[in-house]
Amino acid sequence: MMMDNPLLEYLGISLTRWTAGKAEFQLDIGPRHLNRQGSLQGGMTATLLDAACGYAGLWTEESQTPGDAVTVMLTISYLAKVQQGRITATGRVTHSGRRLYFSSGELVADDGTIIATAQGSFSRSRPRSGA
Repeated sequence: MMMDNPLLEYLGISLTRWTAGKAEFQLDIGPRHLNRQGSLQGGMTATLLDAACGYAGLWTEESQTPGDAVTVMLTISYLAKVQQGRITATGRVTHSGRRLYFSSGELVADDGTIIATAQGSFSRSRPRSGA
């Protein structure tokens, strides 16, 4: 699945599902994703949840190019630690207007433990001009 996001690709984050109002990303945790205590670094958690919640509102018909948006606000609740395995971030649109949309997300370990949750608001960008 094409996500056209160099940062996520560099970090090893994969877009695994993308439908209207929902996006799912996965990461196989490696040493480069850990903090000094040997747990998933909080910035990785934030990046995964921001991507999942943001992409959830950008789905378009397959014949069109996905839109763009910027994060207006993202609130994260860190609930548990994880040191290894595959984690999945899922974002779902909870409300959508013309320019703003709101999403919630969960980051879950492969054993089902909820690592973190998020609530965010996103602003759709104006279409890019063809230059």
